[in-house]
Amino acid sequence: MSLPELPSTTTARLTVRSVTDTDLPALMAVNGDDETTRFLPYAAWRDLDDAQAWLARMRALEAAGATRQLVMARRQDDQAIGTVLLFKHDAASARLDLGYVLGRAHWRQGLAREALMAVIEQVFGPMGQRRIEAEVNPDNTASNALLQRLGFTLEGRLRQRYTGKEQIYDIHLWGLLASDLRPPSGP
Repeated sequence: MSLPELPSTTTARLTVRSVTDTDLPALMAVNGDDETTRFLPYAAWRDLDDAQAWLARMRALEAAGATRQLVMARRQDDQAIGTVLLFKHDAASARLDLGYVLGRAHWRQGLAREALMAVIEQVFGPMGQRRIEAEVNPDNTASNALLQRLGFTLEGRLRQRYTGKEQIYDIHLWGLLASDLRPPSGP
């Protein structure tokens, strides 16, 4: 079973929606910054050809059914300032992975938290998933702290999990269950 499309959702400051071709110039500012992509598994984009190749990969993954690529866009002008990726959907286990990136100009304003909370509500609500996982480099203190604030539980450290950007690195595995967000029943 394919991962369903997420309807656009709005928060106080953002719209989280499917990515479009017209988002690529704005996403160049996000993914073209070496500091922003420091902990991501891919090199920073250098030109619009890199952006178009990325979008083609995302479209192919979406067509295969286990991925949804979203953007975080400012409500005031619909400019993309980051992305949210839902991927590795396992329908039988009602779980998926979460990835995200936010442009450096927008760090430390609560925008990633705002967007991810909206996505989490969609994933556990209308999409009916049971579990979300996220893998984060242990050195990415901001991302690890964000997941903790969102209610994720650090479930372990996977040593030498990946090779990327000419290095081998560990990851922290974070998990969030739908039941983690529900208030306990009873008195």
